[in-house]
Amino acid sequence: MSYLEWSEALSLDLPTMDDTHRELVELLGAVEDSPDEHLVTRWRVLIDHTEDHFAREDQWMRDTRFSSVNCHTTQHQVVLQVIREGETAYHSGRPEVIRVMARELAKWFLQHTQSMDAALALHLRRVGYDVITGVVSIPNALPAEEIRGCASATCRT
Repeated sequence: MSYLEWSEALSLDLPTMDDTHRELVELLGAVEDSPDEHLVTRWRVLIDHTEDHFAREDQWMRDTRFSSVNCHTTQHQVVLQVIREGETAYHSGRPEVIRVMARELAKWFLQHTQSMDAALALHLRRVGYDVITGVVSIPNALPAEEIRGCASATCRT
């Protein structure tokens, strides 16, 4: 059984985001199915995808007044740091680290998508944000100031 399979539970009704998430699920599957001699190559493809994926989401947050210091962006930074360490572990003769990381990344991604990414997708739709052009079609729906912390009144930084 795969670590993670695409399902409607991951769909956020934002096609660009859903396509990117579907690709991450496929890349995790490629890592899972990989023999050791191709493992680091497939992991590197996953890292490259994830860097681009997170950079785009972080840009969308900045464009729509989510602060760069919010919890969502912080999770992206931490996950990128950790998965890069998997590549280092592989080169140190420990390919099993990548396999463990892939299983844990699948668990994290499911939770992250259903919570933080779902909230972001809702926010982007609410302000009429076009993820391709970066245009906000409902600017009066933008928050008056940057959303900080976890985007709640009780979680401010």
